[in-house]
Order: sequence, then structure tokens, then C-alpha cells
Amino acid sequence: METSYGMVAGVLLLCYIVWRISSHSGPPLPKGLPIIGARKGDWFPLWQATLRNSLNITKAVLDGYKQYPTQAAILPVAGPGGASFVLLPASEIQFATEQPDSVLSLRSVIYRGLLYEYTVADQFIVSHGGHQHLVATTLTHQIGNLLSALNDETAFHFEQAWGTDTETFRDVGVWETIGRTMGGVTNRAFVGLPYCRDPALLSAGLNFARCLPLSVGLLSFVWEPLRPLAAPLFTLPNRIFERRFTNILLPEVERRLRHRFDHVNDDTEKYVADKNDFLQWSIEQAIASGDPRMWKPRSLAGRILLLNLVSIHTSSLAATNLVLDLLSSNAETLDEIRNEITSVLAETQGVWTKTAMYKMEKLDSVFRESARLNVPSAVSLQRVVVAKDGVTTPSGVHIPCGNLCAVPSSAVLADARKYPLPESFDPFRFVHLRREVNRGEGLPDHVERSRLSFPSTNNDYLVFGNGRQACPGRFFAAAELKLMLAYVLLHYDFEILPKRPSDMWLGILRIPPSKAKIRVKRRKPSEIPVFRFPTHDVDWS
Repeated sequence: METSYGMVAGVLLLCYIVWRISSHSGPPLPKGLPIIGARKGDWFPLWQATLRNSLNITKAVLDGYKQYPTQAAILPVAGPGGASFVLLPASEIQFATEQPDSVLSLRSVIYRGLLYEYTVADQFIVSHGGHQHLVATTLTHQIGNLLSALNDETAFHFEQAWGTDTETFRDVGVWETIGRTMGGVTNRAFVGLPYCRDPALLSAGLNFARCLPLSVGLLSFVWEPLRPLAAPLFTLPNRIFERRFTNILLPEVERRLRHRFDHVNDDTEKYVADKNDFLQWSIEQAIASGDPRMWKPRSLAGRILLLNLVSIHTSSLAATNLVLDLLSSNAETLDEIRNEITSVLAETQGVWTKTAMYKMEKLDSVFRESARLNVPSAVSLQRVVVAKDGVTTPSGVHIPCGNLCAVPSSAVLADARKYPLPESFDPFRFVHLRREVNRGEGLPDHVERSRLSFPSTNNDYLVFGNGRQACPGRFFAAAELKLMLAYVLLHYDFEILPKRPSDMWLGILRIPPSKAKIRVKRRKPSEIPVFRFPTHDVDWS
């Protein structure tokens, strides 16, 4: 039976590849570039290369990285996120990073990849992305003030998902339970209590995030002129969850708007909002803009839903991969991280602060290493050439307007010259690298810690992108992920896995094993560190 399913899947993939190539109506690819995956004697090099690359995308990117270290090449691949990429060499990563959005556009990649014109009902929030500015500024600046609430929410949701039984190990699904927990913790910062604990709201947000890629996949099969006709049917599930989410949140949005407008003429010093979360910041931003469309209740609720889409799914991927990596290593690694967390928190009497988090080098390193090893996409810095006259790379390749380009990030992260034994999960790799760099360059501790910390980016580490268009929410995501891992390590015991469950690739995207289970047991109170909390106000910043 499994063989039959495999044959059917193979036939469907082949049909999909043939259809995608034969229906290609995009801009002409640059002439004269080699095609990664093509072989001498191929009758249809682009078609055959697409099939080979789609069946093993990591090998294709690695081959391109090794065979064409200083020149661009064509990387054709089918499946989600698939296209014919102009794959720039690693030597041109900095060039791609520095190009303005008017030349190489990330926004166009997102629009093209998620088909927002069909998958999101409120186009205003897509075209007027004020939430992106708030993520990069206010959310990042408020991390220290949010840590206590996020830690509280972490404890609540893991107790619900993983239980409190201190006697017996139980099986839990990693992807599913972490996804639900991530939704609750993240929405504590987005909408606050009690909505971050509303099962219907969390379920609607999570299901919207998981249905939207399916809708995009189905629509990608439809000839573009016919997509407006097919979209109402193919996007029905995510439209249902979108409406369900916004309907639940609307009363709170309307209540806060009424309260804000009742005090709109108050002096800034006199007005104090009753909430400190993303929804409140969005309301303040909307009113400051003077544009009535910005403070429409459904638009404000829709912004929160979009944030759920882009943040919870990616953070869940990172957390799932890390848990599987750690539990496939050894118990000593878990104990080392536990000891570090306990030692640092003892200095602050159990109070989570940004400074305490920065001191947890081993906790930070395991996240950076897991993200390196489980890069979510085989290529990075995906950009659409939007400059009318195209763009010419430093190596002299002219890429016409409309083409999609990228860099071989998965191959860079697997380069043994940069990361020795790159296929191995070395949990404290970046702790050692920090110390080596610091000895070699004589840099202050905070500088080298920052350069090699989990959310930091550079040309050799593109998990979060790079430069001005790097992921704006990566600092918040890093903070909540560390809080969650610290909590489960201090409060749960685990059975070590004999082998790490395998990921799979769909197009250029890595998919974690969604059915993987682990065995957990709540630690007894005597095994959980107890800190004596301060009885007076202390500045821990």
C-alpha cells in the first residue's frame, strides 16, 4: 500500500512540474547561465533539472554552491515556494543584502508567495503595513517589560498541554502542543488576558495559519486569469477562521477604541492605557495617523491575525526542531543548560530580565545551532527584481525585471570551512565560537555576545535574513523561545529519543515531523529550583 501511495505521489509531482514549466509565462531568464541539476545529454534540461532538484533540493543547492562559487546559476524547483531562481553565489550575499526594496523587493516575494490578494479579506492591512513598524520598534523595545507576563503564560499553557503528573511519563505530540502553547504565549503580548487564553481565539488563529498555505498551494495550480473565480472556494477554510478570529476579538477592540476616544484630548502625560500590548499600540498608532481606515475595528483585529500568521508558525517550527534536537542528544546537555538557567536566575532571585537572558550563553547557543541545522528554507534572501531596467550583479550577470533571485543559505550553513562537522548538532558550538572570537579580536564581552547570539545575522548566518530587511520580530521571538525552553527544562523531565525523527522537504521548504511524539513527566517540587523573590522594588535592568 505504501508503495502505491509513493507511486501516486511521484506521478502527481511529475505532472505538477510539467504543468508549472509548460504554463510558465514569467519574465525571460538571464541567458547563458548554467542550470543546476541539468545533465549532459538532457533533452529538456530545465524540465529534467526541476524534477531532480525537487526530489532533493538540499543536494541541488549544495551542488550549485560548490560548482559555481563565483557565478550565478539557474535553480529550477517545483513545490511550495518553487520557481526558477537566479541563484547568486555566496560571494554576492552582501550585494543582495544591500539592494534597496526598489531594486530587489522582499515585499513582492511575500505577496507572490502567499497570494494575499486572494487569501486575506482586508486588503488595507496588507497594503498599509503599519504593524511591521511596530514590531521593529515598540515590540522590540518592550521585551523587557513583557518577560514576566510571557513567563506566566508559558507556565499556564505548558501545564495545560503537558500536564502536572510527577509520577508517570506521558506521550505528547511536539508540533501540536508547542503550536498551541506558542499561540497563547505570543498572544499574551498581542492582545493580553483573557483573550490569550481563549481556546476559540487561539484555535482560529492557529488554523488560519495552517490553512492559508494549503489555499495558496491549490490556487497556484489555477491559471492566473481564473484565480478570482477559484479563490472563493479554495480560500473558504481560511476565510472562515479569519472571520471567527476577528469576531471574537471585535468587542475588545471596540471597547478599547471607545476608551481611547473618550480621552483623545487628554495630555499625553495624563492618559494611561489600561493595557500594554500590541493591540493597544496599534490603536495608538492608528489614531496618531489621522486616517480613519487605520482604526476600523475589523482592520485592527485583522492586523493581530496577520501577526499570528507570521509569528506563531515560524516560532513553532524553531521550538519543535530544538526540542527534537535536544532530546536526540544526551541528558548531560539538558543538565548543563538547566544549571546555567538556575545559576543566572539565582542572581536575580528568579526574576527574568533582559540582562539575565543575555548571560545564558548555552541557552542561546542551542537555539542558534538548531536553527542553523534546521534552516527552514533551502535558499534565503529571496527577492523579486523590480527595477524597471533589471539589475546587474558584481560578476556582470544582468537579471531582467520580474525574475526571482536568492542565495544558497542552506549550503553556507553546511560549509565545513565555516562550521566544522556541520551535519552534527553541537549544542554549544556558538559558546566556543564566541570565546575564540573574543580571544582573537579582544572585543568587549557584550559585542562578541551580540554578534554570535541567536537573533543576530551576518553573511554566514541567514536564518532570519540579513541587513535592513532581516526579520523585524526576531528579538521578540528569541526571547519567548528562550523563556519556553527554560520553563520546560526546569519543570519537566524527558526520555531521550533513540533517533531524531526525520524532517521532509516540500519544494524549498523544510517541514518538521508533525506526528513526532516525546515522553515527558512533570518534575517533583523538590527538583524544581525555588527562588526567594524580592519583597521590594528592584531595578533588574
